[in-house]
Amino acid sequence: MRMNGAQAVIECLKKENVDLVFGYPGGAVLTLYDALYQSSLRHILTKHEQGAVHAADGYARSTGKVGVCFATSGPGAANLVTGIATANIDSIPLVCITGQVATHLIGRDAFQEADVCGITAPVTKHNYLIKKVEDLPRVFKEAFYIASSGRPGPVVIDIAKNVFEAEIDFSYPTEVNLPGYHPKKEGNTHDIDDLIIAMQEAEKPVIFVGGGVILSDTAPYIRQIAEATGIPVVESLMGRGSLPCDMPESLGMVGMHGTYFANTAVMESDLLIGIGARFDDRVTSKTSDFAPNAKIAHFDIDSAEINKNVMVDYPVVGDLRWSLPLFAAKLSVIGNKLKKLYQPWRDYIFDVKKNNPLLFRKNSEYIMPEEVITAVSDVYDENTIIVTDVGQHQMWAAQYYNFQKARTLITSGGLGTMGFGLPAAIGAKLANPDKKVVLFTGDGSIMMNCQEFATLADNDLDIKVVVLNNHMLGMVAQWQRMFYNRHYAHSVLRGKTDLVKLAEAMGVKGYRLDNKAAFNEHFAEILKSEGAALIDVLIPDEENVFPMVPAGGRLDQMVLEAEQ
Repeated sequence: MRMNGAQAVIECLKKENVDLVFGYPGGAVLTLYDALYQSSLRHILTKHEQGAVHAADGYARSTGKVGVCFATSGPGAANLVTGIATANIDSIPLVCITGQVATHLIGRDAFQEADVCGITAPVTKHNYLIKKVEDLPRVFKEAFYIASSGRPGPVVIDIAKNVFEAEIDFSYPTEVNLPGYHPKKEGNTHDIDDLIIAMQEAEKPVIFVGGGVILSDTAPYIRQIAEATGIPVVESLMGRGSLPCDMPESLGMVGMHGTYFANTAVMESDLLIGIGARFDDRVTSKTSDFAPNAKIAHFDIDSAEINKNVMVDYPVVGDLRWSLPLFAAKLSVIGNKLKKLYQPWRDYIFDVKKNNPLLFRKNSEYIMPEEVITAVSDVYDENTIIVTDVGQHQMWAAQYYNFQKARTLITSGGLGTMGFGLPAAIGAKLANPDKKVVLFTGDGSIMMNCQEFATLADNDLDIKVVVLNNHMLGMVAQWQRMFYNRHYAHSVLRGKTDLVKLAEAMGVKGYRLDNKAAFNEHFAEILKSEGAALIDVLIPDEENVFPMVPAGGRLDQMVLEAEQ
């Protein structure tokens, strides 16, 4: 079939079953957008390229499919970088298609030229610069395979302007031939057997679940293992939703803002089984003091993660879709024996959980942030997708929302990207039109990509945006309170911006709840209403997220609210 390069790109996307693209046009991709105009492929015009890549990210996190975005050359492509880095560190599959100046102009500092491959190389799984139209089908086939196989990640395809215009006899390959890339799905079953022997010798095991469980859709096996063995389970931020929060074995989030009982369990364990987790510094804090009495097992698809942050005694390298079903099956045979063996440990740690619950101060006058989170949890069902920006509201959501299922928390974990939330919520809602989507954000984060309220309105998306407004960069101010003698250096946000009017100017209904009576009377009603809405909820200025482990501290040296 004869066509130009731009039409070939559209055909490649169709062959990969892409049903939605986010993007923003510009000079270098005009031919691509002309082909898009003549196709049936759905495209969402965001108001900024960063909005496009975060929306593609939200689409990918909520579905497991590859998210796709378009951007033009130079500034357009450069505006994707934060979103690409966000996806890269959290292992999210994206294919980002950017325009480049014509091949004869590359390297000449032409108008809107930038070295996109050079810029994005450190924050992508792979990238390409296409100078020949004949390479398009092969590169697209490879890009989608690379993005979605093994440990997922973002791939950039930078295409010279004249490639879009050149003619090609289009034929899409059926196979990928990448001699240097053969991700192994299966590992060594003996590694699992060695771990099971260790489990029969342990007395205080803990399972530590990370984002890999969510990405691999293997959360049901975590529940199966927990029910069979009775082993307590802790989660990283990215692992939230792998186990229902109200399940007895669930100890909640571990780490800097983890629960007291989750951190206690890790620090007192004698066998810590990490599954799909990176042992990030926000979990481990000072690694030399992390789980000091425990042998450590580590299930991971990426061998580079083994022994990277903590030394591992029982490595299990392979796709969790291979290892966890096998692990669960083997444990089912001896589950009752293990549960009996671990009963004293279970009794102890569940008693710690019962006697040290997550609590927050109640106030008859002020709206407390934690009760905002729990109120949303009470209104919506277990299928609701919760999206967050980054900061205090993110931690409150992770601590207090009653997650029941995987892929119901969409948040920037490793990079901690403010401004992620609104466009990511748009991507999640477009991918899941039948599910409720709620964004928790702060008065700092929401301003980072507030232009996407227009995208929200233009597409008639029913998303509720809940702003926990404390007139501060909340987490920055908390650290300044605790460690910098309350020197609020440029973290106070008492400007003249009216968030309600801002949202309404872009076509989204706005509400402000500034006292407890108004909150009690109207909040649930607004949540249940149809259509997009921003709800500006004023919370006390100097509320802290507790528990908290100061940077570099031990997990069992938590700062509790009672101490403040």
